[in-house]
Amino acid sequence: MLDPRRLQLLRDVADTGTIAAAAMRAGCTAAAASQQLASLERDVGTPLLERSARSVRLTEAGRVLADHANRLLSALADAERAVHDVAGLRGGVLRAAAFATAGASFVIPALATFRRHHPRIDLSFTELESDEALPAIRAGEIDVAITHEYPPLSRPDLRGLKQLALHCEPLLLAVPEHLRSSEIGPVQLADYANTNWIAARTATGFQAVTEMACRAAGFEPQINSRAHSYQFALALVAAGFGVTIVPQLAVAPQRGITYLPIVRPSGLMRKIYVTTRVADRSPAVEHLTQCLTNALDKDRRRIQPTLQPAAVPTSQLR
Repeated sequence: MLDPRRLQLLRDVADTGTIAAAAMRAGCTAAAASQQLASLERDVGTPLLERSARSVRLTEAGRVLADHANRLLSALADAERAVHDVAGLRGGVLRAAAFATAGASFVIPALATFRRHHPRIDLSFTELESDEALPAIRAGEIDVAITHEYPPLSRPDLRGLKQLALHCEPLLLAVPEHLRSSEIGPVQLADYANTNWIAARTATGFQAVTEMACRAAGFEPQINSRAHSYQFALALVAAGFGVTIVPQLAVAPQRGITYLPIVRPSGLMRKIYVTTRVADRSPAVEHLTQCLTNALDKDRRRIQPTLQPAAVPTSQLR
């Protein structure tokens, strides 16, 4: 591998016409510059300079190498600037992902804030559920993802990954108007053992949590409707097809739905994380994480009144 400093000296000799002038540019003595050029000749195995008592000129091989040195040194300078741009949040690429309810509630506002602050960073986004996002991060296809877990379901494979806890949100029971009791308050899932249930299509996540929660309450849910998204599931609730369990971020006040806190089984929740690679110390990832934290704080203030029945207009609950 050729030494860039020696290539720089050769280029300066070509520019200035003397070793002494090239040495002045490099901040070294003429003798030291001459030694470095001699080493470069040994590296390539052919003479690069024609030396005389009063002058020096490049051989044909020297002129060819000096031309290449111009391009190589320019590329190295570009690479150094690009690295500094990434470190200074003035350039680079950042690929983010999040699951649907997080994206709609706080991730998109966070991405918009980040882009306003750092318009020269190439920011992209992909909607991915957690079971898709984790392997994508590990493979280097995604840099940062908002992921979730549902205790007490088993934790995913996090080898090579690190997580920062963002939020822990309760799971709520969404019930249609005809199943709502006269008093709005905490419920036990066992009270809905003979009710039709709505769950997800997949065998993990939403469906697994629904079945796990109901089994913990002592019954097998009668799942008569399946949906791919919380939005669709809540539309089914509003239409009277059954009840469903939703996390706090999925709450969407609308006619025909009441959201009820669950007291039994206790501890039903969803944990939300920022997930990245252990080895990735990108300042862009760090700043996006801060934007996500700020956006989530604002979204929590928006959601909280919805969970207080007295503060929700009757028109939104019936």
